[in-house]
Amino acid sequence: MTNNNQTIGYLPDERPPIWKLFLYAIQQVIVMFPATVAVAIITGFHISTTIFASGLATICFLLITGRKIPLYYGSSFSYVAAISGLMASEALTGYSLNDKIAVAQFGIIMSGFVSILAGFIVNRFGRDSIEKILPATITGPIAMIIGLTLAGTALQDAVAIPLDSMGNISVAESQIQTAQNLAWIISLVTLLSTILFSVYLKGFWSQIPLILGPALGCLTALIINWTTGIDFFKVLPLDANTGIFALPIFTLPKPTWMAVAAIMPIAIATIPESTAHIYQLDIYVNDLAKKKNSKKKYNISDLLGLNLIGDGIGDIVSGFVGGPAGTNYGENISAMAITKVFSVPVLMAAAVLAMIVACFTPLVNAIYSIPTAVIGGLEIYLFGAIAAQGIAIMIEKKVDMFSSKNIAVIATIMVIGLGGQYGFGGNIPFFGIEVPCVAGAAIFGIILNLLMNIGNKKK
Repeated sequence: MTNNNQTIGYLPDERPPIWKLFLYAIQQVIVMFPATVAVAIITGFHISTTIFASGLATICFLLITGRKIPLYYGSSFSYVAAISGLMASEALTGYSLNDKIAVAQFGIIMSGFVSILAGFIVNRFGRDSIEKILPATITGPIAMIIGLTLAGTALQDAVAIPLDSMGNISVAESQIQTAQNLAWIISLVTLLSTILFSVYLKGFWSQIPLILGPALGCLTALIINWTTGIDFFKVLPLDANTGIFALPIFTLPKPTWMAVAAIMPIAIATIPESTAHIYQLDIYVNDLAKKKNSKKKYNISDLLGLNLIGDGIGDIVSGFVGGPAGTNYGENISAMAITKVFSVPVLMAAAVLAMIVACFTPLVNAIYSIPTAVIGGLEIYLFGAIAAQGIAIMIEKKVDMFSSKNIAVIATIMVIGLGGQYGFGGNIPFFGIEVPCVAGAAIFGIILNLLMNIGNKKK
């Protein structure tokens, strides 16, 4: 673990002692937990299944990539709008929750093939090939509309009032306005504390603002319950498991083109994010190797194609068992960069721990009961961060905002995506079919960009 100048850390192919490995694994689980669970809560997927799927998909990713890429696979917020919109659509009205999840699963599985195809393209034609089809002028605005189409959901959740086990308002009519005001207090405490924690905390604590902020929001909700009698904590469904241990609820995918159209195109927005993570890892790992005087060169950036293939297979595995679509987690990379623990065995252990936690019913039920107002406060920050990431992609790639071609692509993607959400509720009527707004914006942007590049090739 150390060399003559006492550099501490673990490279991808190194394994810490068992007790340290266990502690490092717990930390990785804690870091991935808030975002992964939040996706499950927002989309309506089973929490235990989502956690289990993240662990199983991580193990598959690590094995498929030859245990050379230290990454953790978790649920991605990029897919939230598409999955939520599909499950709330009129076409699925009357479906049970499990049937809705089963329909979404097929779209999630198919989205994995987009990443796999991108991986094969990179392996065959090189890293730059993917940017010819998906330049920052497309991936940037797509990331922006993914976040911004969720803005309404975030604010609705932020002001949500308590419901009973049947989904009815649990406060008297005279208390509704008071409950809404108190919900704002809870959501604002969650939002502001999460922001402050992420900005001002240092070290390990700076990596868990998504735990600390909601914890403070839950504490606020508890104090409000004590002082006003209004309980914002969600009531468990009547059929909820109250035992100690229970297997997650697994569902089988139901093939439907509606799910493919709604979810599959979202995969293109996660490709640049996954790519950036690989480049980050390459820098961090080789810096540690240099400081440890290791003679081994870790060419992680050269494994971009393999990473995308592994990411896609992670989606397929998660989709088959009933989990949301995902990607490799920047939060876990940050934790590894701070602790200098890039050990693949640690991530393997973290994945196994996540699968065990998913079977621990009291913890899963406690997470489910988190007030919707707390989730809403968190969503305002997280969904806005997704949109901001789209801007960051374009800045990093130095997109020329004075180019008429770039403006045309960005403008049409933004208006189709946002206009489809707020003008038609997420599905755009187009020649007799309903086109999901994000998918429609992505497809139009890709076609428009390719058409306008024809002239450039001739030049």
